[in-house]
Order: sequence, then structure tokens, then C-alpha cells
Amino acid sequence: MLRRLVSATVLILAAAAAQKPSSDSPPSSPTQPNTYTLPPEKLQKAIDYANARNRLHFIGVAWGIVTIAGVLAWRVAPRFRDWAQTASRRPLPQAFVFAPFILLIDVLNLPIDIYRQRLARIYDQSIQGWGSWLWDWSKGEAIGLIIAVFGIWIMYEVIRRSRRHWWFYFWLLSVPVILFLQFITPVLIEPMFFKFEPLATRQPALVADIQKVVARGGLDIPPAHMFEMNASEKVKSLNAYVSGIGASKRVVVWDTTIKRMTPAQTLFVFGHEMGHYVLGHMWMLIATMCLSALISLFVGSRAMEWMLAHWGDRWGVKAIDDLASLPVLMLAVTVLGFLGEPVLNSFSRVLEHDADVYGLEVIHGLVPNSSEVGATSFQILGEVALADPNPEEFIKFWLYNHPSVADRMRFASQYDPWSTGQRPKYVP
Repeated sequence: MLRRLVSATVLILAAAAAQKPSSDSPPSSPTQPNTYTLPPEKLQKAIDYANARNRLHFIGVAWGIVTIAGVLAWRVAPRFRDWAQTASRRPLPQAFVFAPFILLIDVLNLPIDIYRQRLARIYDQSIQGWGSWLWDWSKGEAIGLIIAVFGIWIMYEVIRRSRRHWWFYFWLLSVPVILFLQFITPVLIEPMFFKFEPLATRQPALVADIQKVVARGGLDIPPAHMFEMNASEKVKSLNAYVSGIGASKRVVVWDTTIKRMTPAQTLFVFGHEMGHYVLGHMWMLIATMCLSALISLFVGSRAMEWMLAHWGDRWGVKAIDDLASLPVLMLAVTVLGFLGEPVLNSFSRVLEHDADVYGLEVIHGLVPNSSEVGATSFQILGEVALADPNPEEFIKFWLYNHPSVADRMRFASQYDPWSTGQRPKYVP
């Protein structure tokens, strides 16, 4: 969730366009606890779902590029620019009039979003009705539009003052915004989409167990900062996470996780997420996204200048400081973002593996047989998510921001430094 929010924020600020539940009781443990398997009736379904999502990802990228290219060819942005300049001579009101152009791009990409949700419903990953889904989409667009207004205003003011180095100055201004959004997201944005209740009220025994894990990890999170999220209203996914920074830091456990997993398995899932926090992964991801934004803005600015020199007149874009140049930058950043997916996902897989190690270590001694708990947790997560047991290497390389469920389960079942006298990597 963190990574998704930061990525969206960076892309909006950069004016760019923008990657798993059966019965009420937990599935049975596999006969081989080190091997991720699926029942025959689920195996083909999981393969079909994975193939459909993988195809949709690449189709979605291509559709997004074609959409922006079409908008440029039809000179849509210059019309919004003209309306903005007619409405006011001042930059901020102009940004308010022009910003709905971003909404237009998202509406043109809405068929991809709708089909993605349709897949989730077909393959029993989502139970959210279409009215609720559209309302959530609208709220997300409203938040993005507000950010876009001020992002466009600031970016073009910076461009007009420094046409050569604007990308760097705009990037400097975007960094504190990313941090601010990370701070307010748990308390202002997430509650707009899900209901949160104090975990101590809903699950007092679980809070006591989580506090033991938190204490062993060297953190101090009071029960008042622990919440249960009512995910079951919309999805069947299982999760727990730590979010926020400073005073907004909080622990969140999804009600689906509590319902489908044993307390020991829930603690492992939580321990994994806590590992991200203790090991500084949140800050690493924020730093990575900031670095990605810096590279995207630099390369995007150069690509925008080159494209405008060749096709600016055809597109009706006057210069780099013309509001109508926005889709040119969006096109460059979209292509660059797609090409950078394997790099960012490879880095994310390293962090996720380290969090798996941390989760296994932090619950060791608090629950019996932590390795088995971790392995069976991945089996449940995989069954619920309809995870493909044997994804293609290219797909794992390009799209997976976590190691495959099969790889994670195999590692968890074999990780046991204590029996051989080795020193655990993170938690003594």
C-alpha cells in the first residue's frame, strides 16, 4: 500500500499517468509443508487468473501510451490550455481549469480499470459491488485532482523561472509533499476507503500477542495505535501492515486475516510487515521513489524538449512552458516507468525477502515451530490469492514485486538457524 501511494503521488506531481479466498475456514495445510500446491480444482483457475492479469498489465501500459499519443494527435491539451487562459491570466486559476485534463486521461483508461475489477470479481478476489467500486474510484480521482491542480501550478511556475533546471527544483519541492502524504494517509486518506476500529476493542487477545512481537522487535506501539481494518466489505485478500510516520504510525490488521488464519499465522504476517518498518524499508522505498522521480523528471524533461522540437507544431504545443506540453511529459514518463519496472520490482523483492526473514525470526520462541507457521501461512495466502505455483521467469522478473509464493514457502520451511547454532540475521 505504501509503495502504491508513493508511486501515485510522484507520478501525479510529475504530471505522469499511471500492479489474491474461498471458504470461511482456513484451507488445510499442504501434505508437503515446503511445497506450495493447489487443489486440482483451483490450479487451472490460478493459472488462468495469473495469465489474464499479466496480459492486462502489458495491454494496460500499451493502452495508456496510445491514449496519450491520441490526445496529442487530436490536440486536446491545447483546447484545455486555451480555456484556462481565457478563464484567467493568473497561473493558479489556470491550473484549476486545466487540471481536469488529467481526469480525462484517467477516464480514457477507465476500461482497463473496470476490466481489472471484473477479473477480481470473476476469480473470487473481490466482493465489492460496482457502485461501491465506482465511488472509490471517484474518491481516488478527486484526491488525485486536488494534487494535480497544485502540482501543475507549481511545476509550470518553476519551468517559467528556470527552463533548464526546472526538473531538479520541482523534484526538490515534491519530496516534502511525499513525506506529508505518508504522514496523513493513515488518518485522512485510508479511512475514506475502509472502516477502521480499535484492535483492542475487537481482538484484545491478539493485541496482547502483537505487543509481545512489537516488544521483541524493539518498537513501542501502544494499543491505541492498533486497528482492525474491515477489508471483508470489499476484498478477500489477507494482510497486516504498519503505516504512517511519527505521530501517525499505526498497526493495521485486516479482519480477513484474523478470520482465515490462526493467531500464530497472523503474528507471522504481522511480523513480516513490522520487518519493513524495523529494517527501514519504508524509508528505502520512499528514497527509491524519490530517486525514480528525479530520474523520470530529468529524462522526461529532455525527452519533452526533443519531442517538442520535432512535433510541437503538429501537436499545437507552443513551448516547454506551455500547459499543453503536459501530455508530452506524461508520455515520456509513462514509457520510462514501464522500462524501469524490472529494476524497481527486483529491489522490492530483496526487501520482501528480508522482511520474510525478519518475520520468521521475530516470532521464533513466541509461537511453536516458527518455520512451519511461516510455510503454512504462505500456503494459505497463495490459496486465497490464487497465486500461480509456477510463474514464468520473465513474468517474475518483470512484474513480481514479491518473491513467488512457492519460493517464499520453500524458504520459510527451511529457515532454521537456531537448530544449527547460527546467529539469526536480524532478531537475536
